[in-house]
Amino acid sequence: MNVILISVILLAVVGGVSALILYFVAQKFHVLEDARIDVVQEILPAANCGGCGYPGCRGFAEACVKADTLEGLYCPVGGSEVMSKVGSILGREAAQTVPMVAVVRCQGDCDKRPQTNEYDGPTNCSIATSLYGGDTDCSYGCLGHGDCVVVCGFDAIKMNPETRLPEVDEDKCTGCNACVKACPKVIIELRKKGPRSRRIYVGCVSKDKGAQTKNACAVGCIGCSKCFKVCEFDAITITNNLAYIDPNKCKLCRKCPEVCPTNAIVELNCPPRKKKEEDVISND
Repeated sequence: MNVILISVILLAVVGGVSALILYFVAQKFHVLEDARIDVVQEILPAANCGGCGYPGCRGFAEACVKADTLEGLYCPVGGSEVMSKVGSILGREAAQTVPMVAVVRCQGDCDKRPQTNEYDGPTNCSIATSLYGGDTDCSYGCLGHGDCVVVCGFDAIKMNPETRLPEVDEDKCTGCNACVKACPKVIIELRKKGPRSRRIYVGCVSKDKGAQTKNACAVGCIGCSKCFKVCEFDAITITNNLAYIDPNKCKLCRKCPEVCPTNAIVELNCPPRKKKEEDVISND
């Protein structure tokens, strides 16, 4: 009986001493957290999408509070409205940021990019990319397995079952960048939403030579430079047989789509073109 009693007393003493040690260690290394972090986190959208570049809304709130300025800090889900609130809480100015939206730079649907082989494996773009170039002669285009759809937390992107290409719902897209990171073919890009949601971009990422691209896809960019020559704003560059339109320089003049021989340039949400006078006369 004495042995049991002694054991209990020893355990109690050891437990008490350990508790005291832990208490003093916790007090010694205790870090006071800025209460404003909780306030900032409260007004964030709680999407935890990582689009801000930080691990969730908590991480972003901490970054905002600790930073001397809000420059370079932006919540794509909450947008300028939320950032203005963050700025008012912290007594700092939040710069107005242009809304961004995801665009799919591949138009090679089943009709325009014929299937030349069959893939029999996991329906996952990352896995498929590591195994082979794709089921068409274009090794750059969309694989159609929907990794981008899986990672989107806003139901803003879906696969079209007929074209096997992803389609973005710009009303739901927050520009969080998740789909961009998920695409192993790098065919999804964030671009400025543009005035009246109008955007012009090259819907192709193939770097193959013109003849090879044309044989693989009817709407691929062949690097002919016609768009480059007609652009008056230095918005188009040609690199590795591929044209690219700089959204910061593009004035939406719409001259480049007119001269593109393969219709590789996408005009999104643009009004119908006026019929040319000669076309009207020929129709009459």
